[in-house]
Amino acid sequence: MSSRYAQLRPYALPDSLGQLRGPGSGIVVLPRHLDWGPHYEFDLADDADVLLMYERVIREAQTPEDLHAHLNVDMLRTHWRTLFLPGPARAAWEARFPGLASTSAAAA
Repeated sequence: MSSRYAQLRPYALPDSLGQLRGPGSGIVVLPRHLDWGPHYEFDLADDADVLLMYERVIREAQTPEDLHAHLNVDMLRTHWRTLFLPGPARAAWEARFPGLASTSAAAA
């Protein structure tokens, strides 16, 4: 059932990657509409935290502004290949930003 939901739901996308001006360092606490689990601080110096936070933001963002505020373009490019995302979310991002797909291929 959840994979069908992932196939049908819309994913927020920015108009350009340059709009992703979120933090590139420090500790981040996401708002409840993006991360409704137990209180969790994401340490952007820890790759595991970066992956978890970026996966949550990309999956749960309701508006492009959610993405602008929490994602950083350089960090996104660095970690794109290793993000565990629903197929439709990855496909939507790579269709809008083909450079992400080539970044993935180049990192392989």
